[in-house]
This record gives sequence, C-alpha cells and structure tokens, in this order.
Amino acid sequence: MEADETPKSKTPLRRRADQIKLHRCKNLIAVLENPSDIRNIGTVIRNVNALGVEKAYVVDPHGRLPDEWQDMRDRKSLTKTSASAVQWSFVKRFDSTEACLAHLRRNRYVSIVTSPHMKGKTNVVLHEANYTVPTRLAVWFGSESSGISDLAVSEAEFCVNIPMYGIIESLNLGTTTGIVLYEIAKQRRAYQERYKRSRNRWKEPASQPVAKSRSRST
Repeated sequence: MEADETPKSKTPLRRRADQIKLHRCKNLIAVLENPSDIRNIGTVIRNVNALGVEKAYVVDPHGRLPDEWQDMRDRKSLTKTSASAVQWSFVKRFDSTEACLAHLRRNRYVSIVTSPHMKGKTNVVLHEANYTVPTRLAVWFGSESSGISDLAVSEAEFCVNIPMYGIIESLNLGTTTGIVLYEIAKQRRAYQERYKRSRNRWKEPASQPVAKSRSRST
C-alpha cells in the first residue's frame, strides 16, 4: 500500500465515506422528472446522500444541469443547496423521460412513481408496500408544478402515496423525497443486512475446532 493510501492519510470525510459505504442501498435510484427549481435538485441530492440512496437521476429537458457529474460537483448552486452532497452522490442527467426510461430498462430496473392519485395504476400507501422484491428499483418524483408524466406512470409498476390528513394535500419536492426515500431505504437496508448475515452463515465451516474439542472430552 502506498503512503497516500493509508487510513491515516485520508481526510475525515473520506474515512466517513468508507465507513458508510457498506450501508448504502445498492441498486436504488431516485429519479427527478423535470424539476423546475435547481435549489430543489440540490435538496433532493442531499436527501439521497443522507439516506444512503445509491444514485440520483435528473430528467432535465431544459438543460439546467451540466451533462457530466464532475461539472455538477463544481457548480456552486448545487454544492450549496445540497450541503456538498453532490460531491459524494452520483448524479446523472437525461434530456428526456424517454431516454431515462430506456436507460433503466436496459439495466433491468423496475420503476415506481410517487403520486397521490390513481393515474390508472394501483396506488399504495407508502408504508404498506414492499420495496425489497425488485433487486433494482427506480423511484420517480414528478415536477413541482405538473407532477409526474403519463409516460413515466405508464412504465411504472405502481404508484405510491404519502397519507395526508390536512386541508393541503401536497408537499414540496424536498419533503416528499425525504419521506418516501426514508421508508424505501429503511426496508431495503434491513433486507440487505439480513441477506449479508444469511450469506455469512453459509460460509461458516461445517465443523468448528471447538465442537471437535468438546466431542473428545465427553
């Protein structure tokens, strides 16, 4: 190991990134469809990073974002609103919903959309659905002004809604993504931990030295 690769030479943030890597929800993507305010994009990236979601995709037909993630990391407006989370969470930009859906299909992702309405699909309450069955899951969030598109809905397995009990029946994009991604990441992280423990048990030797020692003493 070279000198600059030793744990002592790493910055506190890099050490923190290494520590939490194992707890990240693999194959979980948050998709923002045509967000109208770049400040909301930064807030969502912050949620993605804090909750351990693996990636964020942004459908950005108006070209508000750079094409490359490295360029996004250098964009001050994103760095500030995401509390620097854009430096640590991968973000990919798409010109259209069609392009994003095609990319997800090629990589065998199942899509679900967030919407308080049926939109011709099964609509389930957030905490009542099981998000561990699809190995690869993309969670779509619609525009602040127009909501989720019909095309995204047509490709989705089902709609998810956040139960609300007030006069106002909508939340801003940052709040919505925080609530929805928290529940989904919580379920998938718990499933990953159970899977890891199960695999570790299968890797254990069939007979342990201690067991042999006990058998000789009886």
